[in-house]
Amino acid sequence: MKLVFIRHGEPDYTRDSLTEKGMREAAYLGERVKEWKVDGLYVSCLGRARKTAEPVEAALGRKGIVLDWLQEFRAKIDPKYGKGNGLPWDFTPAFRTAIPELYDRDAWYDAAIMQKTGNLPSVREVYLETCEKLDGLLAEYGCHREAGYYRMEPGSDKTIVFVCHMGITFVMLSHLLGISFPALIHGCFLPPTSVTVAASEEMEPGIGAFRCQGMGDVWHLHQNGESISQMGYFCDVFQG
Repeated sequence: MKLVFIRHGEPDYTRDSLTEKGMREAAYLGERVKEWKVDGLYVSCLGRARKTAEPVEAALGRKGIVLDWLQEFRAKIDPKYGKGNGLPWDFTPAFRTAIPELYDRDAWYDAAIMQKTGNLPSVREVYLETCEKLDGLLAEYGCHREAGYYRMEPGSDKTIVFVCHMGITFVMLSHLLGISFPALIHGCFLPPTSVTVAASEEMEPGIGAFRCQGMGDVWHLHQNGESISQMGYFCDVFQG
């Protein structure tokens, strides 16, 4: 089974849509996916993801299924941590590395800084709900979670595409790869319209574990002379 995660194009957050550059990125992405053989296409309910999905849907000749749980990670933490926006990431290196729980795949969401604030669901609730929803979806294609691996039914070698967001993609990768979410999102970057692939690897028949084949690939932008957006990153992006 191959899971393809696509981040939305360069966002205009004020309108929950795409910038002009983001629209070009999405168009180039549409050209890239024309020859893909896709068994399932799922899209976040947020406008920037749905706008990105339009050229993908046109190229594939199919409408994506909109899922609310694919929206950007919606839990918030006390804004006194991080950048003051309530996001459960964007912590400085000196701050986060002093909290060992953040690097524990089974305990990071129980760290003191991750506790619930306001009326929104907690980080733990949203993370576990997302993992449950993802596993439920994969089970529909014959891929069943058992402990930290998956039992693969015959014929489960499907390709499923998700058009969503950087944060929620790292949440899903955290679950699939057994790596804490803070470790992933602070250690990796997914440019707008980038393609990330995680595939199930069966070292013994019928028993699969997901392995990342590629992360943040944007060759469709390189092919068209389009620069890589640094949206969501704190320094210049290598354009080579």
